[in-house]
Amino acid sequence: MDTLGLDEAGRGPVLGPMVVAGIVIPEKKEKIIERMGVKDSKRLTPNRRTVLYRKLTKMFDYEIVVITAKDIDTLREKGINLNQIEKLAMRKIVSNLRADRIIIDSLDIKEGRLQDEMQEYVGNASEVIAEHKADDKYLTVGAASIIAKTKRDLLIEEINKEYIKSTKDRDGIGSGYPSDPKTKNFLKKFKYDEMPDFVRRTWGNVQKIKEAEKLN
Repeated sequence: MDTLGLDEAGRGPVLGPMVVAGIVIPEKKEKIIERMGVKDSKRLTPNRRTVLYRKLTKMFDYEIVVITAKDIDTLREKGINLNQIEKLAMRKIVSNLRADRIIIDSLDIKEGRLQDEMQEYVGNASEVIAEHKADDKYLTVGAASIIAKTKRDLLIEEINKEYIKSTKDRDGIGSGYPSDPKTKNFLKKFKYDEMPDFVRRTWGNVQKIKEAEKLN
């Protein structure tokens, strides 16, 4: 039996893309990835994630969907929420990777609702399981979480290097998360209409900047 694990990275940040990843692992290879140390990406160091990312992407069929900050804003302005955006990415991966079973780290508060929706989409081709914290329960989803997280980190690193190179601002952009002091300081340097394309302008803290400008 082949299992497709699905997970994402970057739902919450105000900067950079959201990344959705899927990887297909045959049942007979699960012991191998367990011995490799595959687990939920949050339980691994960045260096270990990078090593596993390289191994996993060489050993197995996988797919990555990158949704840029600009794409997220465009879709949200059309009334498509973040859950729907992520599900569109998952559908693309499911359509391109064949597996007997699909396991999803549930983005929906109601696991059964997402499971039924995805099961209807794939029909009888695969069994669908959607659970919260699936990245900690299933090795295949843990592997997908490693790919998604590492790919997003690499993209953020590229964005940061390009920003520093083009602006000479050595402070950089930080992690991209709203709570990061470096990211907060970065956002303060721009008026709303001058925000770079990698800023999610529809995010609440960026909208506050827009509203504050209207009052001044």
